[in-house]
Amino acid sequence: MRHAETVTFGTSGLNRAAELRNPSDTLNDALDGGAKVLPLWRGKPMVDGDPKDGVVKLAFRKMSDAVLAKGAEPPILLGYDDDGEALLFARDISAWVPKGVDDAAVNAFLDPTAQAHPSEKTATFRELRGLMTCLSRRDAELAATARAILTWHSTHGFCAKCGAKSEMAMAGWQRDCPKCEAHHFPRTDPVVIMLITHGDAVLVGRSPGWPEGMYSLLAGFVEPGETIEAAVRREVFEEAGICVGDVSYLSSQPWPFPASLMFGCQGEATSTEIKIDPEEIEDAKWVTRSQMLEVFAGNDPTMLPARKGAIAHFLLQHWLADSLG
Repeated sequence: MRHAETVTFGTSGLNRAAELRNPSDTLNDALDGGAKVLPLWRGKPMVDGDPKDGVVKLAFRKMSDAVLAKGAEPPILLGYDDDGEALLFARDISAWVPKGVDDAAVNAFLDPTAQAHPSEKTATFRELRGLMTCLSRRDAELAATARAILTWHSTHGFCAKCGAKSEMAMAGWQRDCPKCEAHHFPRTDPVVIMLITHGDAVLVGRSPGWPEGMYSLLAGFVEPGETIEAAVRREVFEEAGICVGDVSYLSSQPWPFPASLMFGCQGEATSTEIKIDPEEIEDAKWVTRSQMLEVFAGNDPTMLPARKGAIAHFLLQHWLADSLG
C-alpha cells in the first residue's frame, strides 16, 4: 500500500533512546533538570485543547509539578524530542482520585468525559480514542507508546514465575522479580484485521456494544504457532463462515487498547454465503463499493463506517480510492 505508515499511531520517526534504558545517572539528571513528562490518568493522556476544535497537543510537565506527585512508580522513558537532544518521559498518576468521577463513563467503550487536575488551569485528561485524529503524528506515537506500556505495568505488577511483587526496570521497559530474578517484558498482542473482498464488494461486521449502526472489518487475535495468513483465513471462517484464498499484507497499526499490533491484510473470498457465529459477532454483510462510498459520505442512515483513525477506516478509505497495492 502506498503511504502504508501514514496510518494513525504509525511511525513518526521517534528515537526511543533504547541505549539509555540501562540504569545510569543520565535519566535522573534529565528529570532533575526539568525534562518533559507526560501525565496519564487511567490510560488517558493529559492534553491541551479540545478535540471538538480539531487540534490537541500533549501536555508535558516537569517532575516538580503538582500533577505528577501521585505517581506510584518512576516515569518511563519515551525517547528524544524532535531536536534529538531533550528526553521525554511519561508517568502514571492513576493514584489521584478526581472529584465526582463517573466510573461508568470512564470504563465505557469511548469515554466522553474529561478530568482536570486541581493544579491545572486548562489541560485535561481525555480518552485517546477520541483524540487520535487530532494529534500530530509525533504526539500520536508518543501517546500510544505511553498508554500501552503504562497499561502493561498496571496489570503486570507481580512475577508470572513465582508470584512475588516485581519492580520496574530498564527505564520502564522491563519488570524484574527481586525474589526469583526473572525478567518480564512488555507484551504486544498480534491481531489480524482483514479487508476481505469478492468482486466489487467488501465483507464487514459488527460486534455487540458498538455504536448503533457501526460496521467495521473483521479482526481477530493470531494464535500461537499460526502465521498471519492462516489467522486471516481462520478468523474470517470462524466469524462469518466465508472461505478465503489469497492473502496479502497491507499495513500495520499499533493499537494501545490495551496492547495490540494490528496487521492489516487483504484477502480474496472464495465463497460468499455468510454464516455468522453469534458468539463472535452480531452481524456481517457484503457491501458494494458504491454503497460504501455512500456510507463514508454520511448518506446512509442505517450504517456508520469504522471509526476514523482506526486501521479499518484507513484500509476501507484506500480501497475506495483504489490506492491499495
